[in-house]
Amino acid sequence: MDTDASGHQHNSAVMRWVESAEAELFLRTLKLPDYFPSVPRIHQEIHFKAKLWFGQRITATVGISRLGRTSMTYAFEIQGHPHDGLTGGLAAFGTVTVAHVPPGSAKAQPWPAEVVEAVSPAQPAQTTGS
Repeated sequence: MDTDASGHQHNSAVMRWVESAEAELFLRTLKLPDYFPSVPRIHQEIHFKAKLWFGQRITATVGISRLGRTSMTYAFEIQGHPHDGLTGGLAAFGTVTVAHVPPGSAKAQPWPAEVVEAVSPAQPAQTTGS
């Protein structure tokens, strides 16, 4: 499912890997269980640098790059591990911007204090997969 007919990563696979690293950061590292129900994506940007092949392991890293009053942008990188004689390296990078829209609200609202406090010193999180 992560590869297309050419045998390398399907473009949608990158966002699934990023979402996995995002979950690691916000749910496990920052311990913000209410994060996901209230953060619709408002912008995504991906730059593809290299192909990733079927069976190749990857590491997805996510870090917060900007916290606004009602939105947040995080940057990500996808690194390919060495595979079948390939050296690996940076395969994709980009940003995702989310807005804080609490359940029951129709528009973005300021971030709760616990999110601001948790995010301010946040370190990047990563996840590894194939």
